Amino acid sequence: MIKLAERMNRLGTESAFEVLAKAKALEAEGKEIIHLEIGEPDFDTPPHIVEEACRALRSGATHYTPAAGIRELREVIAEQFSRTRGHEISPEQVVVTPGAKPIIFFTILALAGPGDEVIYPNPGFPIYESVINFAGAKPVPLPLREERDFRFDVNELRDLITERTVLIILNSPQNPTGGVLEPEDLEAIAEICTEKDIPVLSDEVYEHILYEGEFASISSYPGMSTAERTIVLHGFSKTYAMTGWRLGYGIMPVPLAEQITRLMVNSNSCTAAATQWAGIAALKGPQDPVRQMVEAFRERRDIIVEGLNAIPGIRCLKPRGAFYVFPNIRGTGMDSKTCADFLLSEAGVACLSGTSFGSFGEGYLRFSYANSVENIRKALERIHEALTKKGAS
Repeated sequence: MIKLAERMNRLGTESAFEVLAKAKALEAEGKEIIHLEIGEPDFDTPPHIVEEACRALRSGATHYTPAAGIRELREVIAEQFSRTRGHEISPEQVVVTPGAKPIIFFTILALAGPGDEVIYPNPGFPIYESVINFAGAKPVPLPLREERDFRFDVNELRDLITERTVLIILNSPQNPTGGVLEPEDLEAIAEICTEKDIPVLSDEVYEHILYEGEFASISSYPGMSTAERTIVLHGFSKTYAMTGWRLGYGIMPVPLAEQITRLMVNSNSCTAAATQWAGIAALKGPQDPVRQMVEAFRERRDIIVEGLNAIPGIRCLKPRGAFYVFPNIRGTGMDSKTCADFLLSEAGVACLSGTSFGSFGEGYLRFSYANSVENIRKALERIHEALTKKGAS
């Protein structure tokens, strides 16, 4: 029998894919399931992006590329971020990866080890905690609370920082709650991080899926530029409906970019060539498909929030970004896992337990509204009916 290394016991998973597998098994048995568990746009990649990838393939973009990404894509990313973040960014600060997740993995591996501490949002994207554990560091959860619109308390953050803190992870707009950090939050965090000399991994993949206000990045604040203390995590999956293309990137200080590139060499070698040319087309091409997708998400958000709040035992804040709702289901009398399992088996609605995103997610569920209005309405009807029957039984 093969004996696994001890560190494999510390590696978690992303339960959305586990729930998807259960839902698919029920579908194979003939049950109709409405999928509100997977966090990916239900739109196709815009045609001009697909066409550019095809053109690139026909033109010979079928070979290795530099480990950090082709120069052309890194230049476009640097140019756009220099314009939107208010400080000059060089292509040498950009590392392109197959999806955005490698930037999480590589950054934590490069900065955190045994005895170190990493502060991360909880509830939050489960890969943060998983990789912190895998690196042998200590995950330090920073609670996101419903009464603060799923923003955290900056004073609580300050109290969690110790001499062993080597990284703080931010995510805004946020998965799973749809919460958004306010400029005053970012300003206070920037002051703390510059005072304590702590880098920040800023997960900004939902930057363009924002319904109210203007997007703000901590990298725009004094002392927090991507040449100093901020590693910006970004990608194409959510904004351009390119989840299957696997294309992401990080922007960071050059010395760290050099180390992240070494990790790319040792793992993936490089990101697919044609995919990177598609990324250039996404960034430089028409943005109308993005705006249309966000408007569709806005309509769906309003429908699902109103519908969930009409169901006894559930209350739901209106998210300001991303495409998730994170309703409080304590009034149902069930814990998160029990409720999610109940809705899958009894209502045919696949969603995720709040505890899939950390211990502070207990009492909540996550629904992705990246599905049709028709299916969202049908899901709401089924949830209401199933919970009503359960209450009457």
